[in-house]
Amino acid sequence: MAAETLGEPRDRKPSLQGSIEAFQDVVSSAVIIPKEDGVISVSDDRTIRVWLKRDSGQYWPSVYHTMPCNTCMSFNPETRRLSIGMDTGTLDLWNRAHQGKVSVVLFVLEMEWLLSTGQDKSFTWHCSESGQQLGTHRTSSWVSGLQFDVETRHAFVGDQSGQVTILKLEQDSCSLVTTFKGHTGNVTALCWDPVQRVLFSGSSDHSIIMWDIGGRKGTAIELQGHSEKIEGLCYASHTRQLISCSSDGSIVVWNMDVTRQETPEWLDSDSCQKCEQPFFWNFKQMWDSKKIGLRQHHCRKCGQAVCGKCSSKRSAIPLMGFEFEVRVCDSCYGSITEEDRAPTATFHNSKHNIVYMHYEPTTGCLLTSGTDKVIKVRKKYCLY
Repeated sequence: MAAETLGEPRDRKPSLQGSIEAFQDVVSSAVIIPKEDGVISVSDDRTIRVWLKRDSGQYWPSVYHTMPCNTCMSFNPETRRLSIGMDTGTLDLWNRAHQGKVSVVLFVLEMEWLLSTGQDKSFTWHCSESGQQLGTHRTSSWVSGLQFDVETRHAFVGDQSGQVTILKLEQDSCSLVTTFKGHTGNVTALCWDPVQRVLFSGSSDHSIIMWDIGGRKGTAIELQGHSEKIEGLCYASHTRQLISCSSDGSIVVWNMDVTRQETPEWLDSDSCQKCEQPFFWNFKQMWDSKKIGLRQHHCRKCGQAVCGKCSSKRSAIPLMGFEFEVRVCDSCYGSITEEDRAPTATFHNSKHNIVYMHYEPTTGCLLTSGTDKVIKVRKKYCLY
């Protein structure tokens, strides 16, 4: 979806504060340095660079370092520490933690732990002071998303199979808590809200799922607002807004300060649950009734299996996560009011195909990097 702006957060449009274009290759990750108007970038050309904004409004490089191979990074603004993982499986230049490329690295200041995942299907945690490996866990698939809750010591691991695994970490061991499977594609991004105790997962299937780990354990609410792979998720806890981006350049700001409804399970049936006409695989009923079978559909509001004639209407259902019009049965359509159709998200076009996103809550700045080898920094994204 190369979308135009469909709505603005309280009439205040995010403004482009600056862009950085001096790259030889795609920027795989980047972070905003709070209080300094700076950006740290990691590029596929193996460089790590620090950019500071001048009085002219332009970003100029102040640090330039070439690594022996491609890297991923985690930046802690309190300690100003940059943790890196490399394609060789090495962490912070001192320890070989994986047999393959490091896919995600995460520094936990409170524990002095460095968490990492690799393409060797392993999850490890190290002491960031000594470099000693504290523990490891084998995963069933390559891990592509990682988050950590300091209070409970739970690690959230998303992988290429579409599964999210929750692990309880101890100093030198871990235990499996549970697994969630709601995506039909691989998990591409994770975001954790420790206040509401909610985990967000984005996927290549274009969907976002909100997992309620706290009060309503196991509740899963879908958010459908993208038409391409989800590339990044960020959460602004002070305004209760989720920011998501997809590979086609669309950015969606979701208002999570509303009571959302869980999407229903799709029901199984051999005939339409409204008119009772047989579906095309129901040979017995077709023979008995001398009727040609119909194609099966599902109402997104009630989940019932229905034919096309009984589900001829389309409607947005924002509180169920459907910001765009989806198929609903005729009876559900009549129950949806104009108030129910009121949008709960705003849509923006970044004007480049996004590969990475970072949100800095203290300044309200949002950074995106794209396949065009450009970093863009926008301000005032969370202003509901």
